[in-house]
Amino acid sequence: MTTIEETTDISEVTARPPAKKRAAPTFGDTGGVLAAFAVLVVVAAISQPNFLTWSNLMNIVGANSVALSLALGSTFVIIAGGIDLSIVSMTAAAGMGFGLLLQSGAPAIICVLGALASGAVLGIINGLLVARAKISFLVVTLGMASIAASIALLADDGATVNVFDVPAFSAINTFATGRIGSVPIILLFDIALVLVAAGVLGYTRFGRAVFAVGSNADAARLNGINIKNIKTGVYALAGLSAGVAAIVQVGRLTGASPQIDPALLNGVLAAVLIGGTSFKGGKGSVWGTVIGVLFLGVVQNAMTLADISSFWRQAVNGILLIAAVGLGVARTSGGFDRVRRMVAPRRQAVSHG
Repeated sequence: MTTIEETTDISEVTARPPAKKRAAPTFGDTGGVLAAFAVLVVVAAISQPNFLTWSNLMNIVGANSVALSLALGSTFVIIAGGIDLSIVSMTAAAGMGFGLLLQSGAPAIICVLGALASGAVLGIINGLLVARAKISFLVVTLGMASIAASIALLADDGATVNVFDVPAFSAINTFATGRIGSVPIILLFDIALVLVAAGVLGYTRFGRAVFAVGSNADAARLNGINIKNIKTGVYALAGLSAGVAAIVQVGRLTGASPQIDPALLNGVLAAVLIGGTSFKGGKGSVWGTVIGVLFLGVVQNAMTLADISSFWRQAVNGILLIAAVGLGVARTSGGFDRVRRMVAPRRQAVSHG
């Protein structure tokens, strides 16, 4: 994974050709979680005989498609040095708009475009307030979380919009729950979504600028990068990802609910940070985020198979979020290097003894 340090000449960053290294699945900062993920899979497979069945693995994919979309959008925002606390609320608002459009009899394509547009517009508003009005991203996105949640509740007086018997919903439901042979369509969509996100982040000028802004915004500005446009762009992408998540969610649940899952935001942020994206910005990868989502998905699935209470499952998400932030801080502050320097002389003394 390519990391842009604050002392890096940003002109070199934006000009250097080997951007491919960022898009390739390198695991320099995610090796630990990848190893932990492998151990987790082995333990789950041994303790739960049904874990490695094809149907259960595909259940994990389907259950985490919404989180994957939101985590990919959040990856761009966090690498750029921000955070979006409103992304789950925007999903609820976009989902209600999507459901009402379906219920109105609009064609499926119009409903899909409406959901994507509504999410993107909310994201752009976040970006403009953060980048142009220079309001703290915490204040802006926390406020937007309340606004979007209210929009979702007001859309149909707090009621769920049922779309199961709407003709246009058939295509949406097939997309979210259908299969080609034994392969879920949503799995193919998830793969395509990941490849597009990795391509944008690793192969485009915009993606390189996102890293530059998150690493050192002042240096990026001096080298001609439009900071305001980049920040607005990443929040717009987060809003767009909320629109995608809304479509998947409505397709799976056969209805649009204004209610917000309080554990989803923790899970999304934990997945991004577990995947090696720095909370301080300037470092991260789409592939790391995918590993983070799968890691949390397997944890939740294993606990479900073990019949562990949902209350404990929520607690585990919170614990993993705190641990991910703590590990990220230790990594960026050189904590691991200090520990290695302390341990090395002792190892040498033991070996010579």
